[in-house]
Amino acid sequence: MPRTTPVSQVMTTDVLSFAPDDNVLDAMQTMVQRGIDGAPVVAADGRVVGMLSTSDLIVQESQLHFPTVISILGANFEMPRAKGRFDDDIQKALGSSVGEVMRPDPIAIAPEDTIEQAATLMHDHDVSRLPVVADEGLVGILARVDILRVIIGERPVLPPAGPSPEAAAPAE
Repeated sequence: MPRTTPVSQVMTTDVLSFAPDDNVLDAMQTMVQRGIDGAPVVAADGRVVGMLSTSDLIVQESQLHFPTVISILGANFEMPRAKGRFDDDIQKALGSSVGEVMRPDPIAIAPEDTIEQAATLMHDHDVSRLPVVADEGLVGILARVDILRVIIGERPVLPPAGPSPEAAAPAE
């Protein structure tokens, strides 16, 4: 697979997505039924405003870890990073809509961007999927597994959209 293969030739176009106002329990059930561990969240105007993943949903059922507190000479100090994460976890646990538990401002990619660019974004931002966005909004999703399938030859690279060479050939 050439590194310059456009994302549009590898992406999945049948994309499960949610609206920010969708119910979290309904989203959980849909994701489990479809065997999907993440999906874009799309606003009414078509913009991708977040990503919802199973890790965002699992926090609702997990035991929250309280911030680390250190006591020095009678004074208590909370570890700032732990407190921020605890606050985020509390917010997610209390959320009842997808918009309240999703990760906002997702890293996205364009259909004409390359597999190499997608793999770099996934690595640099430690994400396992990228919404594919064009002017009209969400057009697909690209997961790490999509790239791996092409690398191992399990999934052929789709030809570019447009008329086939046979259709363009003049009739004899």
